[in-house]
Parts: sequence; C-alpha cells; structure tokens
Amino acid sequence: MEELARESISLLARSASHADSPRLGSFGAVFIMLKSALGAGLLNFPWAFQKAGGVTTAVSVELVSLVFLISGLVILGYASSVSRQKTYQDVVREVCGGAVGQLCEVCFCFNLFMICVAFLVVVQDQLEKLCISFYQAVTGSSEGEMPYHWYTDQRFALFIMCLFIILPLSIPKEIGIQKYTSVLGTLAATYLCVAVIVKYYLMESHVAIITPEHSQGVSSWGSMFSVVPTICFGFQCHEACIAIYSSMENQKLFHWVVISVVSMFFCLLIYTLTGVYGFLTFGRAVASDILMSYPGDDVVIIISRLLFGISIITIYPIILLLGRSVILNLTLRIQRRRLGIVTHSFESRCRVVLTVIWITITLLIAMFVPDMGDVISVIGGISAFFIFIFPGLCLVFTMQTESVSPRVRVILTVWGVITIVVGAFIFGQSTTIAVMELCHKF
Repeated sequence: MEELARESISLLARSASHADSPRLGSFGAVFIMLKSALGAGLLNFPWAFQKAGGVTTAVSVELVSLVFLISGLVILGYASSVSRQKTYQDVVREVCGGAVGQLCEVCFCFNLFMICVAFLVVVQDQLEKLCISFYQAVTGSSEGEMPYHWYTDQRFALFIMCLFIILPLSIPKEIGIQKYTSVLGTLAATYLCVAVIVKYYLMESHVAIITPEHSQGVSSWGSMFSVVPTICFGFQCHEACIAIYSSMENQKLFHWVVISVVSMFFCLLIYTLTGVYGFLTFGRAVASDILMSYPGDDVVIIISRLLFGISIITIYPIILLLGRSVILNLTLRIQRRRLGIVTHSFESRCRVVLTVIWITITLLIAMFVPDMGDVISVIGGISAFFIFIFPGLCLVFTMQTESVSPRVRVILTVWGVITIVVGAFIFGQSTTIAVMELCHKF
C-alpha cells in the first residue's frame, strides 16, 4: 500500500507543480487516501450488514469505529512529525523501540499475505460467474445447465491465471505497472456502489424482498461485532497514511485532521451505501461477495466483475513485492552476516523462490478456503494492529518524551491505552471467531 501511495504521490506532484520540489496538496492527499482504502473490501459489506443483524446495528458500529479510524490516522501523522520518519514501520520502530518495530514488520508481512489470499478468492469468485456468462453467451442455455469438467472449474482457471499472468508480473525486482492501473481499485469500488444502488431501484418488487427480518435486532454481542473485521479491512489505509503525510505541502496537525476526516467520510459514504442497498436487495440470502448474488448474465455486473478482476490482478504483484521485501531483506541480512557479501545471483534466486512460494501458498489457501468472509475475519483481526494497537502504542510512547502539560499527557495517554485495549479485543475476537468457523467447516 505504501508503494501505491508513494507512486501516486509522485505522479500527482509532478502533474500539479512545476517547482523543483513539488509537494502534495489537499486534494491529492484525499485522493490517494481514498485509493488506498477503497478496494475489494467493499464486496463484503452487504454480507457484514447481514451478519451484524441489520442496517441500524451495522451503521452504528461503523460510526463508533470511525472515531478510532480517524484517531489512528491523526496519531500516526503526529508520530511521523515527531520521529521524522516516512514509513509506517520506521515510525513504529523509532517511537516504540526495536522489539515493537520487529512485531510491526511481522504483522505487516502477514497482513499483506492474507490480503493476497483475499484477492485470489475474489478473482476465483469472478472467474466462476464469468465462465458461466461466457458459456451462456456461446450456447444460449440457462445458468444451471453448464456441465462440469476439470477445465471449466474456476480453481483451474485461477491456477492458469496465477501461472501465466500473476507470476510473470511478480518476479521483477521493481514493479512499475501501478503507474497505469492503480486507479482501477477506486474506479471499481465507485462503479460497484452506483451499480448496487441502481439495481435496487430497478427491481420489479421490493415488498417480496424487504421482509421484517431485515429490521431484526442483534441476537448477540458476537453478531454485532462481526462487522468490525470488514470495517477494518475496508477502511484500512493507515499503512499508507505516513507516506502521504510526509509528502504533504501543509503538515500542520489540524490540516492533517481535516484530510483524515474528509477521506474517512467519503469512504464511509461509499461503503455504507453499498452495504445498505446490497443488504436490502438480497436480505439474508446475500453472499459474502456481493457480486456472487447477482446473475451471471447481467451486463452491468459483468463490467463490475471485470473491473475488480483486472484491478486485483495488477495490484496483487505490488502487495507481494511489499511483503517479499520484508522477508528478502531479512534473508539477505543473515547471508551478509554469514559470508560478509551478498551476490546478485543469490539475491535473484531468493527473490524468485520467495515469489513462487508466496503465490503457491496463497493460491492453495484461496482454493480450499473459498469463503471471502472467513479470510476477511483473519485480515480484520491483523488490521487491528495497524489501526488501533500500533497507533495507541505510538501515542503512549510519544507522551513520555514530548513536552506537553501534565493534564494533556494524562488524557492522551489514557486514550492511547483505550485504543490499545480496543484493538486487542478486536484482534482476539475476530481471530477466535475466524478460527472456530474454519475448524467447524473442516
């Protein structure tokens, strides 16, 4: 995400200014924040609204979560200005110490790994529907009449796509494709939001679909908090926010607060509209991937599937590069310690091996854990570290060294502790539920 943010910052800065050292303006900062946040997580929101027990409960949890989301962004911007570091991991390491910095790297790498799994699950879902659409167009038969063959299985299609498209894009040391395709995620998310709303109003009858069960209350605390992992996955732009903040022309804290609020408001609007109208359209029958709830021959939805599919295929190598760089740097440090030198051929071999292993494992998990909701439950738990726990730790540690009044120090330290506790609860609850559901299925 930081690579996407940095490339977007560079492109916007070059196009917006002719100065020798162009900086990022307010509009550019909001735009890149939206690009970092809006993506495949949107597909899961209608299902999360259903799991939460209805629209009212889900929106209420969203609004409460928004306070912590904005707080995390503000804290990270403040910590970046204090530490003078320009990446998430460097800020955490500088402010909180080496041990917490290493934990941040581990969480960062695992989070990127699970995001890649989620991406492949989404691609697999879209391949299934697109294959059906293609079969219908060729034969003119109905959706239920498509015969099963090993070569028509979406898992085989996903394997071929990983082998011939994703792997060649992922092996190079530097990946420049984001210059041309990084905006596709935002375009796909916006298009899907509009499509879901339009499809709802074009329905022939709402009475048969909107039943009293849509307004049922929450059956348990667990169902209410089940929407939190989806919120964390969907709104997660915190890893990229430090790169954005450090590139801004106006780095005053109040200005960063405004940027954070505006960005999260637009994200809230798009996610909530999609969640509400997707849930009202399908009710309790909504799929964990909203696109899977629509018929395969709907042209509007086919376009959305293609947009999401192409976006994910081009972003997957960038996410892989970021995760691979953490592991590769550790491997090269160990090799340098042992032999005192790292050859170019050794670095190339390591890069290729790590890429193949990364793609193979994420592909196998995506094939055998095909429910997007299960994957996002795990990602949401890990995301709690980046949205709640690490920002809370940064605030607590910063208050021990910064010269502020005792009253402000106590208030901000208490808020930091609250943020850490909430993040630890979300991580524990989300991860436990995800593990229990996976054990129940297998």
